[in-house]
This record gives sequence, C-alpha cells and structure tokens, in this order.
Amino acid sequence: MVLNSIEKLLEKYDNGETSLKEEQQLKAYFAQDNVAPHLESYRVMFQYFKTTKQELYTKDVPLKPKRNNVYQWISVAAVAVLMLGILIPNILGGNDNLTLADLSDEERKMYYQTKEALAMLGSNFDKGTSSFNALSLASESFNVGAKKASHVNKLATTTNKLLKNENK
Repeated sequence: MVLNSIEKLLEKYDNGETSLKEEQQLKAYFAQDNVAPHLESYRVMFQYFKTTKQELYTKDVPLKPKRNNVYQWISVAAVAVLMLGILIPNILGGNDNLTLADLSDEERKMYYQTKEALAMLGSNFDKGTSSFNALSLASESFNVGAKKASHVNKLATTTNKLLKNENK
C-alpha cells in the first residue's frame, strides 16, 4: 500500500502537482535504506537535492566594483574632439555663404563626384537593408518551426505518460 501511494506521489511530482507536505513524504521515503528497485533512479535524484541544499558558496564577493579609468578618459577625449570640431571652424571663419557658382571647375567636379559616390553608397545601403529584412523573415520562420517542434515534445511526454500507465 505504501509503495502504491509513493508511486502516485511520484506521478504527481513529475507533473508538478505535489504540495510541500507530499514532497516531504517523498524525501523521507527516499532517505531510507529500503527503496523499491524500480524507484532507485528517483532515490539518486532526491539524494542529489539533499546534498546540493547543504552546499555553500564560500568565495568572497567584492562589494565595490573595480573602476576602469580607461573609459573615463575615452569619454573625456571624445568631448574634447567634439568641442574642437565645433570651435575650429568658427574660429578660423571659413566660407559661410559659399554657393556652387563660387566654386572653381575642379571643385565643382569633385562636388559632383562626391555626390554621386554618396548616392551609390545610399543605394547599396538600401540593398543591404532589404537583405537584413530577408534574414528577419527567416528568423521568424525558424521560431515558428521551433514552436511546432515543441508540440512534438509535448506529444512525446503525453505518450510516455500513457505508456507508463499501461505498464502498471
């Protein structure tokens, strides 16, 4: 009779339906020396839970994190570069109202080449973005497939439970 109730408690335990009191009964049963041979695998599991509960972490944990001054200096350097980038053109007083007509032929030619190069870069960037969208679609398809595969896992679990009940 005791063995039958232990097997019922184990089935509830496997389904995650046991109360704390029922789990204590299981722990007490598997702590004793005479356990049914077909339940030995559960005995190992409950002994593992008992030993890991007694383990302690003894390594010291530092309370203050180490400060890394490199990142502070990088941020200071970045601010200095930004300020120089803003102040130098204002101090040197570059050509503020320069139009395309004021440029020489060579400068206009360089301007148009740069404009053409940036347009080509922009179109290639758009192509790369569309490829990225294709990757996100593939990722979504993979997630849907993984979700469907989890249904197969649930089916296997249910089948195992049914087979387990038939063997009793």
